[in-house]
Amino acid sequence: MKKIINDPSMIVDEMLHGIVKSYPEILHQVEESRVVVKNKRNKQVGLVSGGGSGHEPAHAGFVGDGMLSAAVLGDVFTSPTPDQIEIAIKEANQGAGVLLIVKNYTGDILNFEMAKDMAELENIPVEMVIVDDDVAVENSTYTAGKRGVAGTVLVHKILGDAARTGLSLMNLKALGEKIVAEIKTIGVALSAATVPEVGKPGFVLSEDEIEFGVGIHGEPGYRLEKMQTSKEMAQELVSKILTQYSQKPSEVGVLVNGMGATPLMEQFIFMNDVLTVLAQQSITVTFHKVGNYMTSIDMAGVSLTLFNVTDSSWLTALNSEVNTISW
Repeated sequence: MKKIINDPSMIVDEMLHGIVKSYPEILHQVEESRVVVKNKRNKQVGLVSGGGSGHEPAHAGFVGDGMLSAAVLGDVFTSPTPDQIEIAIKEANQGAGVLLIVKNYTGDILNFEMAKDMAELENIPVEMVIVDDDVAVENSTYTAGKRGVAGTVLVHKILGDAARTGLSLMNLKALGEKIVAEIKTIGVALSAATVPEVGKPGFVLSEDEIEFGVGIHGEPGYRLEKMQTSKEMAQELVSKILTQYSQKPSEVGVLVNGMGATPLMEQFIFMNDVLTVLAQQSITVTFHKVGNYMTSIDMAGVSLTLFNVTDSSWLTALNSEVNTISW
C-alpha cells in the first residue's frame, strides 16, 4: 500500500486539520470535534450532513454559503457518533431549526436519529431527509433499502439554496423528499478502494473485469462483466436508470462522478457518451456536472446520476452561486 499519510489511525484528524487550514475564509473546525462549520452565519434553517470519511470532498467540501451549514466526519467508511452529530446540530442552529441530510446506511440512520432526539431534548427543532438514490441494488451491505450516494450532493445544493431564501424547516423537508424521489444513481468499478488501516483492497477484480452497481464502500453490485468501452458502459447505466422512472423523463440533470482514482480525461469521455445516449432517447439535458464529488478513497470507476427536473426552480437552485471548497 502506497499512501501519502503518516499514522493510519490519525488520517481523519490530520485531513480535517488540512481542510480548515487551507480554507479558513470559508469554514472552521469546532474545537475538540470532527465538525466543520461555515463562517458566515445566516438566520435560516441550518443544514447538516456527514458520514464516514473517505468520500471527499463530501461532505466538508460542501460547507459554506448556499450549501451546508455544517458537516460531521466519522472514521473511514464509519458513521460519526451521535454526540459529534449533536455538536454539528447545535452549531448549525440559528433559531429556525436544523435539517439533517443523511445517506441511507444503517449506521448513519441510527446515529443521526439518536442525535436528532438528543437535540430535540434541548428544544432544537430537527427534521431529517434520507437520500437513497442508488438504484443498483436494494438491501445491500450496510443498508436496508437503497444506498445513498453521489446524488446526495445535488440535494445539498438545492436545499442549500432554498434554505438561504428563508424556506421553513418543514417545507425544506418536503422539498428534500420530493427531490430525492427524482434522483437516480448507479456506479461502475474498475478496481476497489484501499482503506488505509486495512492496507489492502476491499475486493479484487481481474484485469479484464468491471462490476456494475458497486457501492461507495465497496458493497457488491449487480453484475460482473468483462472490460467494456465507455460507450458500452454509458449505454448500460443510462438504460438501467431509465427503467427506474415510472415515465421516461423529458428533461434531466446529469452528474458524472469520479470514484477517486479515475482521471478527468476518462470522466469527460464518459460524459460525452452519456449525453449521446440521452440524445438518442430524445431526453434534453439542462444541467451538467463532471468531477469528483462523492468518492470512495482510491476506487477506480465512475457513477452516473440522472435527475428528473420537474420544476424549473430546481434548475435555478443548481446554478446559483455558492461559496464552498468543492462545488
